[in-house]
Amino acid sequence: ASRSAQRYGVNTGYGDSCTTAVPPELLAELPAQLVRYHGCGLGRNLDPDETRAVLLARLVSLAKGCSAVRWELLEALAGLLNAGVLPRIPAEGSVGASGDLTPLSYVAALLMGERETLDGRPAREALEAAGLAPLVLAPKEGLALMNGTAVMTGLGSLAFLRAARLSRLACRLTALAVAATRGNRDHFHPRLFEMKPHAGQQAAAARIRADLAGPLDPPGLHRLQDRYSLRCAPHVVGVLEDALAWIRRDLENELDSANDNPLFDPEAGLLLHGGHFYGGHVAFAMDGLKAAVASVADLLDRQLALMVDPRYSHGLPANLTGAVGARQAINHGLKAVQIASSAWTAEALKLTLPAASFSRSTESHNQDKVSLGTLAARDALRVLELTEQVAAGHALACAQGLRLRAAQGEDAAARLSQEAQGFAASLPVLGEDAPLDGVLAGLCTRFRTEAWSPQP
Repeated sequence: ASRSAQRYGVNTGYGDSCTTAVPPELLAELPAQLVRYHGCGLGRNLDPDETRAVLLARLVSLAKGCSAVRWELLEALAGLLNAGVLPRIPAEGSVGASGDLTPLSYVAALLMGERETLDGRPAREALEAAGLAPLVLAPKEGLALMNGTAVMTGLGSLAFLRAARLSRLACRLTALAVAATRGNRDHFHPRLFEMKPHAGQQAAAARIRADLAGPLDPPGLHRLQDRYSLRCAPHVVGVLEDALAWIRRDLENELDSANDNPLFDPEAGLLLHGGHFYGGHVAFAMDGLKAAVASVADLLDRQLALMVDPRYSHGLPANLTGAVGARQAINHGLKAVQIASSAWTAEALKLTLPAASFSRSTESHNQDKVSLGTLAARDALRVLELTEQVAAGHALACAQGLRLRAAQGEDAAARLSQEAQGFAASLPVLGEDAPLDGVLAGLCTRFRTEAWSPQP
């Protein structure tokens, strides 16, 4: 074919092979070949929620009408979502430009009736059981399905929602920690935060203040100024809260985009070759998110360290043990939970190295600058998982501290709002030492999924 007759990915090879003309008699096989040779993903499989997010993100992008796919392909993607037929998508193998080629090949393969579903069924069998027919991909459709940012954007959207929930949770847990350690709630005074007008910081302070709305203060504050992990909690959580605003903007823009290549403007009759598959905005958003979330993990871990240490907890027993009398000698309370929290925090902080800074030249130096947005999104989800684990350990400490104050004759929970008291009462407490892995796992699930909102 002459240069004027070449159409990338329609009658040419892919990537650096764009200079290779494909014989007319082989054109019908070209889309399926692209799908098949990208079947090299490894690592864990995306879970059902992650997989649905990927399918929806790809469907929304292709529905913009700039990708030269048939209506039947859009219906086929919607059919997978509606029927709950989910592809098995390995998490690893994308450099984030030309988009999420390898993981998205598993979406395209399922539509073709190849590979398998997330629940282990052969693709063709699963499609047939759902009343769906395999799709023979038309020219450009394999490229349109795979050459985009749906995996990083889908995962990033889920990370955003979890981070927004975590931001509110961290404020509530801080309020409980202040109450348990007889802290100074004036650190969250509204007039103070009018003097430094970061919106997220003000929102965090307002949430903590609202949860410390009970009528009682301890008989005498032990310190004029609490240690930084309590006093500066709005300043730490506020960074995450403010970051969520621009992260949401960039994720919504990415979701509302046509992000494959080439793209078409049917009204103007233009065929446009570009790089919209590049996930730089998602990469930067996820690198920023994971750094802000890990800082919250560090904050909660430091608060937990204060609560379990009798030198800093203002009268609580060492390690918050619930044992009494002689049995205190063989009980160690939340000592191991604090050690584990430190481990989870260290891992979260280690993962804050920006993924986008590790761009690699690949594919014969055609993809010589890549976003690594999918790696950043996966990192963000892992950091969130670790931080939710820290929050679970912290929550146990708060509940234990409030209970032990009550045993000492002080109603520390009365310093809290009714809503915060109800939250504290819903948390488990520990008497004699016992394995806590199941309790912690249950709290992690709750914190990850519960649709609760302490304050706006």
